[in-house]
Parts: sequence; C-alpha cells; structure tokens
Amino acid sequence: MVVQGAGKAGSVGLIVLSQVAAMTLWFSATAAASALVAAGELAGQRAGLLTGAVQIGFVAGTLASALSGLADRVDPRRLFATCALVGAAANAALLVVGFDSLLTVALRFLTGVVLAGIYPVGMKLAAAWTKKAVGLMIGTLVGALTLGSSLPYLFNALAGLDWRTTIAVSTGCAVLAAVAIQFVSLGPGHRRAAQFRLSEARAALARRSVLLANAGYLGHMWELYAMWAWIGVFLKWAFDETGSALALHAGLVTFAVIASGAVGSVLAGILADRVGRTTITMIAMAASGSCAVLIGLLPPAGATVVVVVALIWGITVVADSAQFSASIAELSEPHLIGTMLTIQTSMGFLLTFVIIQGMPVVIDMVGWSYAFAVLAIGPWLGVVAMWRLRRNPESIRLAGGRR
Repeated sequence: MVVQGAGKAGSVGLIVLSQVAAMTLWFSATAAASALVAAGELAGQRAGLLTGAVQIGFVAGTLASALSGLADRVDPRRLFATCALVGAAANAALLVVGFDSLLTVALRFLTGVVLAGIYPVGMKLAAAWTKKAVGLMIGTLVGALTLGSSLPYLFNALAGLDWRTTIAVSTGCAVLAAVAIQFVSLGPGHRRAAQFRLSEARAALARRSVLLANAGYLGHMWELYAMWAWIGVFLKWAFDETGSALALHAGLVTFAVIASGAVGSVLAGILADRVGRTTITMIAMAASGSCAVLIGLLPPAGATVVVVVALIWGITVVADSAQFSASIAELSEPHLIGTMLTIQTSMGFLLTFVIIQGMPVVIDMVGWSYAFAVLAIGPWLGVVAMWRLRRNPESIRLAGGRR
C-alpha cells in the first residue's frame, strides 16, 4: 500500500534515496566476483557473464514493459517497490548458490529484469516533478544510479574477500528502497495512459528528432557500462605496471572513479538546462572518448596520472547520460514518456551486453594499452548524432529552447 504525504522536496529526496539503494543490485555480484577473480577462485569470463546476464535481463524487462506500456499504466511506486523486493530476493539467493553455477547466471538475469522496473521508472517519477529543470532532475537521478552502482565496489573493498558481505548489504539496500518509495507522492506532471497503443509509440520512436537523440544515447552506452565493468581490472593492471602501492587499494580507487560520475551527472544537468542539451552532451562525449583513447598509454607516466585521467573519465563518461533521457522526455508526449524512456534504455543496454562480452577478446588481441580505445568509437559517433539533432527544428523543445 502506497503511503501519501511527501511534498516535492521530500518526494524527490526519497526518489533519489530509493534509486541509490536499489541500484546497488546492478553491480553487487560483479564487485563481489572481482575479488574472487583476483584470488584465482573464479574465471574472468564467468565474472563477465554475470554482468552480461544483468544487461540481457534488463533488456528483456524493458522490452516487456515497453510492449505492454506497463510504465505508463500502473502506479510507478508500486512497480518500483515490487521490483526492488524481487531483486533483493534474487540477490540474497546468491548467498546460498554462490558464483560458479548456471543458477547464478539465472538469478542475475532475473535481477536485470526487475531493474527495468526501477531505473526508468525512477526517472519517470522524477520528471513528473519539474517542467523547466528536467536536465537537473534526471541528472540527479542518474547521479543516484551511478552512486548506487559504485557502492558494491566500496562494500567489497571494505569487506575484502568476504563477498557475502557485499551481497548482504546490497540486498538490505534494495529492501530499504522498496520501503522508502512508498512515501513518494506523484508529481503534477504524472500522466497515466488510459489505453496504450503500440502504434502510437512506434510513430513517436520514428520521429527524426527522437531517432537522433537515441543515436546519441547508443553512442554513449557503447562506452559507459564497458568502462564501468572493466575499469577495476584495468586499474589493478596499471598499478601493477607502475609498481604503485595503490595496487592494494584498486577497489577503493574503482569506487571513487565510478562514484565521481554522480558529480558529473548533476553538474551536467545544471549546465544543460542553462547552456543547452546538445552542447553539454557533445562536450562530455568528446572528453570521455579522449580519455578512453589515452588512459591505456599512461602507466609509464605514473599511477597519479592514471588516477587523475580515470577520475576525469569517470566524471565525463556518465555526465551526458541523463541529458539523453531528458531529451526524450522533452520530445515525447506526456502520456508516452515512461514507455519512450523504457525503449531507449532497452536499446542501450542491449548494446552494452555486446561490448562488455567483447572486451575480453579485444584485451587479448591488443592488450590493456589499446583496449579502451575501442570504446571511443561510440561517443565520437554520438557527437555527430547530437550535432545533427541540434540542427533539427524540433530541438527547440530541448531545455526551454536551449539546444
């Protein structure tokens, strides 16, 4: 039963809290498994499969939601809470099953499915509370997602090889999210679709402005989750190459690098609402793509240089993410926003599965010095897409006319 009462400030705060807590489910197993990989107790390919299972599960969940219009037909708070509780149960089951099992992959797939009722639904809830600062609002939500995704690395770094602590804490966080979301009130911009029409969603998706916004998003997603999934392994390699004592604290550095994206998301949201949506996304993608090319070449310059560039990458790699979602929210009709955001994330995460699973092959072929350069392809193509969107007449709807 949903509890009414929180005003705008309270509701937005609770949405952010719930998003942070629930999204710890995303990388809980990846962070826990990384310690086992480092100890030689789990194959790297198996660890990559666990991350990939979440991505594919998320795609399946978002497709089911998009085809049914679920995100626009039911109370988003109940959908969020239900999915958080199911995800908590699937995550907790890992304490019994362990990591080196086919059932583990199935549990991570299920976790991905229910995350489709958390991430885009949280953005829909947040977007309903604002008409003007959409970029900042969704940027704050993506910042929460980023922080939530990074927390398992912190749990794991503090717990060491005790992966059970990481899983247990992330499970508790998801339960907390399910409770907290009950106290959120629906914003004035919330609209429930009286009747979902797939043909209407298809027509909206085919508009050139929406296609370009989604193309920019796909370029961004080509880079983001592969970077998040593999930056920890890269940093351990880089610190070993430099002989740095940071090799013993690679988990904490990984947490800092991923978590720094929360700051980037909020700052980009503020700037995009004031300067322009396409401007900020192009700057962020150009910067992150450059970091992807350079970082593998930097170990000879020392661990400090590697960490500085990794932090810049962590900030810029996700800074633009919310602005693609904000663009879709602004370009779509109010009663279709939930479905359109769900379709966007579905396409993006399907792409992430391909690149995450392909990274071990790339690493074996060219080594860590050049492996991340492959990720730069996406954001640079994304810059082209956003430049073309900027020239589209419908872009006047972005950020109150600030393209």
